[in-house]
This record gives sequence, C-alpha cells and structure tokens, in this order.
Amino acid sequence: MIEKHRVLSLLKKEPLLRSLQQGKRIDGRTFDQYRPISLERHVIKSAEGSAQVRLGDTTVLVGAKPKKMPPFPDAPDEGGLIVGAELRPLASPTFEPGPPDENAIELARIVDRGLRESKCLDFRELCIEAGKEVWVIYVDIHVLDHGGNLVDAAMLASIAALLDIKGPEDPAWKKDFSLKYKPVSVTIAKLGNCLLADPSLEEEEAMDSRITFCVREDGVISAVQKGGSGYFESEEILRAEEMAFTCAEKLRRLLG
Repeated sequence: MIEKHRVLSLLKKEPLLRSLQQGKRIDGRTFDQYRPISLERHVIKSAEGSAQVRLGDTTVLVGAKPKKMPPFPDAPDEGGLIVGAELRPLASPTFEPGPPDENAIELARIVDRGLRESKCLDFRELCIEAGKEVWVIYVDIHVLDHGGNLVDAAMLASIAALLDIKGPEDPAWKKDFSLKYKPVSVTIAKLGNCLLADPSLEEEEAMDSRITFCVREDGVISAVQKGGSGYFESEEILRAEEMAFTCAEKLRRLLG
C-alpha cells in the first residue's frame, strides 16, 4: 500500500517538476503569484463578525462571536480566543464526517497561533470584571471547498471576520473594539528545488514540505510554522521569507 502511494506521488510530481524546470507552474502562474482571490464580509447573519475568502478553488467561511465566560485562573483580567476548524466532507473526498481530525486540528492551531502571537488582540480589553467575567472570542473556520492552501485562506478570512465584529447588544461590550494589527499568513511550498507561494492542491500533494510565515503590517514575523516531511536549507528559508513579505503586502490590501 505504501509503495502504491509512492508511485502515485511520483506520477503527480513529475509533470509539475517538468513545468517548473521551464520556469513556470503547471497552471501558468509565476512562483510568487497567488491564484485569484476575493474576500466578502457580513456573510453570516447570526455571527457578530464573518467573512468568506475564495482563493482559486478553495473557499473558506469564518464566523467570529464573543461570548461571556469566567476567566482562566492564571489570567483573571484577560479575555480569550478559541479557534476551531471544520473540514466539511462536501469540500473534499479526503474529508470524513465526525470529530475534527489531525488536519482540522492543525489548521485551527496554525490560525490560532498566527492571531495570538501577532498580538492583534489585547486580551485585557476583553475583561468585564477581573476574576469573574470576560469576553472570549470564538473563531469558527468552515472549509467549503478544498483546492489547496487552506491556511492562508483561513487566516485571511479570520482576520476579516474579527475586523467585521460589531459586538453583541450588551452594555458590557466595549464599542471601540478593534485590532492592533492585521496579520496575514503566507504559505510557501518546496517542490524539488523550487519555492512556490500559494500551493494549489496538486502542488500540495506533490510537495516536499511547506513553511508558513505570519506577517504583521509593521514587518514583524510573529509566527512561523513548517509542515510536511521534507526540509528547508537555510538559504531557502531566507528566500521564502523574502517572498512572504512581498505576498503579505498584496494580501493585506484585501482587508482595506
């Protein structure tokens, strides 16, 4: 079974590598080019904030909703953030119904880390009464179509949904809620000796590894996450980082 999987991977990888050797990707994009991308806000009426991102054949819907909860004992004067992801079976034949699998958990963790480490949220501003009650913001990610690079689509939709929050009709909610930063993530796949921004599903299935940079508008890289079984040389990481800065500026324009 393992040998069969290796053969299928090689069959998918060879045409991609041949195209890359000619200086282009199989879909005609340059190495640092994203697929067509669009962002729409106010798409879930029942959520305080929501956004949908279409990135090529990938569609991700995110809802953001503050809820009152007791604070964590080690942070009595801070609110919280909880990120969850659902990979709907209709989005891909590889997704199965049931509890979140390792792919959903990984997606949620990468987005959670990107948001948390960017310091875009001031958790103290979400405190209602220290030691008793705080606001916790739930960010729910729903993958509707999986065409590759779920991380960047989910991160962009999550930030847009947070920016969209109007807040509940509750006197405890601070009407001036805002984000300090607008971080975006840029995922670079390594295929052979080539680095490719915004890997498509075909490229993800054939890639050796991937690396995701979370970049703030002030140029700070707040989080880095590697995936896949392959590795990056130090020179490749520097090239990927430079590509990430360039792509991040373009993605952030969608946020306004």
